[in-house]
Amino acid sequence: MSIKENYGTSQLEKEFGELTFGNAIYSYRLGEEKTQKEFASFLGISSQSLCDIEKGRRIPSINRASKIAKKLKEPVKFWIQLALQDMIRKEKLDFLISVA
Repeated sequence: MSIKENYGTSQLEKEFGELTFGNAIYSYRLGEEKTQKEFASFLGISSQSLCDIEKGRRIPSINRASKIAKKLKEPVKFWIQLALQDMIRKEKLDFLISVA
């Protein structure tokens, strides 16, 4: 049995760096104590896709971010905002989306 603590965005950023979709999903997976293979299967994506997302090599589309959020039973808006911010960051645009 594992004990989950309240783990907010500030703790996530301290431990994993700048808040991205990839490090948020990685942190979530670790909290669930799942392997990439187990978690990818649960999300309905390939292990390689999950690995690419966690490492920041791939940014999920808005549709995929929404589906992942729904699978996690998490706020869709939060996960879509993370994906959009990653897209903006990738394009090197100086624009910040407020992540609530």
